[in-house]
Amino acid sequence: MTRPVIAVTGCTGAVGGAVARLLADAGASQRLLARSPDRAPALPGAEVRASEYADAASSAAALEGVDVLFMVSAHETADRVDQHRAFIDAAARAGVRHVVYTSFHAAGPDAVFTLARDHGATEEHLRGSGLDWTFLRDSFYLDFAPHLVGDDGVIRGPAGQGRYAPVARADVARCAATVLQDPAAHRGSTYELTGRESLTMAEVAATIAAATGSAVRFHDETVAEAHASRAPYGAPDWQVDAWVSTYTSIASGEQDVLSSDVLDLTGRVPVTLAEHLASEG
Repeated sequence: MTRPVIAVTGCTGAVGGAVARLLADAGASQRLLARSPDRAPALPGAEVRASEYADAASSAAALEGVDVLFMVSAHETADRVDQHRAFIDAAARAGVRHVVYTSFHAAGPDAVFTLARDHGATEEHLRGSGLDWTFLRDSFYLDFAPHLVGDDGVIRGPAGQGRYAPVARADVARCAATVLQDPAAHRGSTYELTGRESLTMAEVAATIAAATGSAVRFHDETVAEAHASRAPYGAPDWQVDAWVSTYTSIASGEQDVLSSDVLDLTGRVPVTLAEHLASEG
């Protein structure tokens, strides 16, 4: 019996690269898609093709003969939804049957976190594409929490006492690899991928402080203060709005969700922030 061909995007990044390695370990037949093929990992059972989301011709050619596609969301840009739509349409033309997409918790047009609106629009396009789909709605990445700390040891943002349940990228990758190897069992399913603890930003700061031995604290900015403190970076308005809405979405309660989906899919409990920090040394 011929094994289905699985295409993996984002293979030069943390999540896509981890998924590709897990699939290689499982003996899957896969095609790695990358804007820079020379940066793709060399893995047994994998071939590499050049592809860019916005380039419909290269995408369709790269996806020819692919059965299942793991679609990591594109880098944050003002036209990300257009890129996603072009890539999905190319996948449909190439004969791909099933797309597993890394979406985001609370994806939809009314999401407080502005980038979750992009994910909602992408989900809507996939539902209307004629392709089978599975959505992996990730929480904020737990791995990124230490990078929220400024040089002065302060996490700043208008998160208030809100809680969120960040998920480790390794747990997301394990979930994706599970779904990709038996996509029919997950057709039309939406999974909420969270960690196993719901934290306030003050608790995040305290956990990082305990793990590192450094003084780390949380300062609850107003929304106006948050915009002002990020203005010196010179980022476009849409990006500053995304940064600030990371925190306002937590304050709103939108992110305070704990799910058992990681455990249900992988048989392993999700990693906590303290465990992740300990593993990082």
